[in-house]
Amino acid sequence: MKFGIDRLIEDAELRRPLTGKRVALLAHPASVTRDLVHSLDALSALDDINLTAAFGPQHGLRGDKQDNMIESPDFNDPVHDIPVFSLYGEVRRPTAPSMETFDAILIDLQDLGCRIYTFITTLRYMLEAAAEHGKTVWVLDRPNPAGRPVEGTLLEDGWESFVGAGPMPMRHGMTMGEMGRWMISHFNLDVDYRVVEMQGWQPEGPGFGWPEDRIWINPSPNAPNVNMARAYAGTVMLEGTMLSEGRGTTRPLELFGAPDIDARSVMATMRDMAPQWLEGCLLRDIWFEPTFHKHQGLLCNGVHIHAEGPAYDHAAFRPWRLQALALKAVAALYPGYELWRDFPYEYENDKLAFDVINGGPSLREWIEAPSSTATDLDAIAEPDEQYWKELSTPFYLY
Repeated sequence: MKFGIDRLIEDAELRRPLTGKRVALLAHPASVTRDLVHSLDALSALDDINLTAAFGPQHGLRGDKQDNMIESPDFNDPVHDIPVFSLYGEVRRPTAPSMETFDAILIDLQDLGCRIYTFITTLRYMLEAAAEHGKTVWVLDRPNPAGRPVEGTLLEDGWESFVGAGPMPMRHGMTMGEMGRWMISHFNLDVDYRVVEMQGWQPEGPGFGWPEDRIWINPSPNAPNVNMARAYAGTVMLEGTMLSEGRGTTRPLELFGAPDIDARSVMATMRDMAPQWLEGCLLRDIWFEPTFHKHQGLLCNGVHIHAEGPAYDHAAFRPWRLQALALKAVAALYPGYELWRDFPYEYENDKLAFDVINGGPSLREWIEAPSSTATDLDAIAEPDEQYWKELSTPFYLY
């Protein structure tokens, strides 16, 4: 199969509308061709593309910034001698001077299919800036490695943030190109927009979203593999808790744990509470010692989520519910446990980080309520999930 960048590089006719225009690229380390040539290099090698600027999202164009709220500076690319503007530094929205460096921008970002992954917020901000400044936007489409399943409650009114681009569930099921189509409709944007579609992507085929013949490149430092991409819609919630999400280990955002929990007891309690939410994956108790971040240098007991191998069931796996269940199990096993991490999260200073991540307080309230059940959470989430499926499907391209 071919990604959007592959088709654009191979097809001069496809590129023809860009002839004579100043072109910018929004990219990160996973912005590579089938042969692992970075899109910046591949585009610069074309005689009919006049590349005049580049932009980098969170973690930077070079993907060198490890954690959240670690900003990247602007710089001049030493190879291609063009300015590189950071959209996660002094600003998160493109500035007017940066928008004047190009006529058309190509957005080539590998996403994870999760509302909180900030590349879709950057997509929204760029679309809004393009509408304001009369610029053309092309998305060079890439797979959603988490596939089409939808899960989680919709972002609530008043909870928009850099990790909440709009009223969608945690796991949205769309590609970046499709997401741009929805955003233009939802936010009523007047922008010249085009998607360079993938060729041969089968979201329900082998790989369940990520094609088995393509090499995985980290789109951000802690996105090391497809298992992480599948689990991320649940494990990302750990960023708002005192439990480790595995930062400082070799398997970040695939596991959870702490020095003061018993993983086997947590898993047993999860099975007692809602065994149906553990389907589609395997859970394994582990020990780990983070080299940095939460519980640095301390021996932690935890649970590794394996959404891979013969036991993986793409349709049954529900990472958002699984992780919510794990947090509820910890709260039940250890009354008074300091579960919520209170700190400024993605530039939100007056809201609890866990609530910012979830786009409202409803999930935390369900976890904290001793008498709440799995049925109660399904009653909240299922109508939102069905609503989003019906709303988003008309914007699908594949």
